[in-house]
Amino acid sequence: MRISLRHLGAVLTTTATLFALGCSTEADPVDGTRPGAIGFPLTLQNCGRAVTVDAPPRRAVSLNQGSTEILLSLGLADRMVGTATWTDPVRANLAEANATVPRLADNKPSFEVVLDTEPDFVSASFGGTLGPGGVAERRQFDDLGVPTYLSPTDCDGKTDESVNSDGARTEPLRIDSVYQEIRDLAAIFDVRDRGEQLVTELQRRLTAATGSVRAAGVSLAFWFADTATPYLAGCCGASGIITDSIGATNVFADTTDEWPQVSWESVLDRDPRALVLADLSRRKIAGDALDSKIAFLESNPVTQRLTAVRDKRYIVVNGADLNPSIRTIDGVEKVAAAVKQWEWAR
Repeated sequence: MRISLRHLGAVLTTTATLFALGCSTEADPVDGTRPGAIGFPLTLQNCGRAVTVDAPPRRAVSLNQGSTEILLSLGLADRMVGTATWTDPVRANLAEANATVPRLADNKPSFEVVLDTEPDFVSASFGGTLGPGGVAERRQFDDLGVPTYLSPTDCDGKTDESVNSDGARTEPLRIDSVYQEIRDLAAIFDVRDRGEQLVTELQRRLTAATGSVRAAGVSLAFWFADTATPYLAGCCGASGIITDSIGATNVFADTTDEWPQVSWESVLDRDPRALVLADLSRRKIAGDALDSKIAFLESNPVTQRLTAVRDKRYIVVNGADLNPSIRTIDGVEKVAAAVKQWEWAR
């Protein structure tokens, strides 16, 4: 990838200028405090590395929808200069703020496109985006003096720093990793109170959704995409948080990969009582859209034999609801509501 020396120099100069502004006497428009006045430079541990931020970022780029929605939920749209890698429309309550932030790409932008925004901070949800084979590796941003942050949901319980959203976990993901990401980003942007408010609200919603649900004996399968060799959720990602929170069982709970590709025959062997179907707004592979999923299930000679298909027990979620993020709580609410509607809760 060719990048001119002039462009690299401009990025470094701009970054240095932004850090210098962090020590000025102007009031922070978000908090009413001077950025960098207290607690900066800030160093925190993130996915096995130390990340140092000299001042609260003012030109942030978020490279995945999950990371973007956290920053928007923290009221930071005016400090964002780009977003990328979307699977669904932004959460409705964040649409107005999101409309003010440039979208660099629906999928992965190039490294040059990100650098053209002159970022002073880059965040991502997955190592597959911020890492080998992604937009760029973290060291490439380090070389330019741009701090990066990778969601702990893609590192916790994994054998290396980060595999990607499909990698194997050595232990189940916990919702606490999402809360940690919120608190870390709130600290980096010097809006800690907002971070605690967001965590408290998510905790309240989780309790409200699951307090009366005890779905013991209810078996589920989570289908993300692909009709030929489908991606079905394994034990230990966001789907694990959803099933555990309501006491249900994922029929592929014995699979440690987060999104293994399986055969439809193996799904039939395990015969889930209901199917959780991701309705993706992207159109990359067969089975992204909800209508194509249902049409396939009800016409394929193997899948039409599934109990869930015969009974039309479909729970519809957004793709983002099945990624580890604040949207995981949305997934819990939707699955819990369906279980209650079918009177499976005890």
